[in-house]
Amino acid sequence: MSTSDPTASPTTFDLERRVDSADLTLHNPRTAVIALGSNLGNRLETLQGAVDALEDTPGIRITAVSGVFETEAVGGPAEQPNYYNAVVLLRTTLPPGPLLERGNAIEDAFGRVREVRWGPRTLDVDILAYEGVTSTDPRLLLPHPRAHERAFVLAPWADAEPDAELPGLGRITDLLKGLGAEAEEAVWRRDDIQLRLPE
Repeated sequence: MSTSDPTASPTTFDLERRVDSADLTLHNPRTAVIALGSNLGNRLETLQGAVDALEDTPGIRITAVSGVFETEAVGGPAEQPNYYNAVVLLRTTLPPGPLLERGNAIEDAFGRVREVRWGPRTLDVDILAYEGVTSTDPRLLLPHPRAHERAFVLAPWADAEPDAELPGLGRITDLLKGLGAEAEEAVWRRDDIQLRLPE
């Protein structure tokens, strides 16, 4: 029996494939660099969950994921568990503000609690740089104002993007060396574990 109701009629239009295709071909994307960190719970599982959540976000496509680097906690309360850190490179059509909101939402989804400055956390998601954007807005400073001081940021960033530059400050690898051998040695790559780049 025929019907004029389009919802009841068979269709050859592959909506899912078309949506996926359109999403993979972002219109005028910008590049961004995201730092991930965790020192509570299952750290590796949390970092992988954050990578997957970013990739599942419309308007975001991950292009590279660094290795996992371990480091002792810097600042904050004493005797915190060690951190796992990683850096994710992505292309996005999201402006910086909405990208930050998405990062905060992912933190919240993994139980992030903001009670103690530099305290232990299930997940930290920071925008390190966003292509062509400099911001002095206290809600989102770009590029990240302390990235050049942190070996636990620079080491995974250099791993994911060896030729990267921090806008206004120079090459990531030079900045890492500039922190000195002690700072470099305080961050070690965990070759026994890794994050998967979403397919």
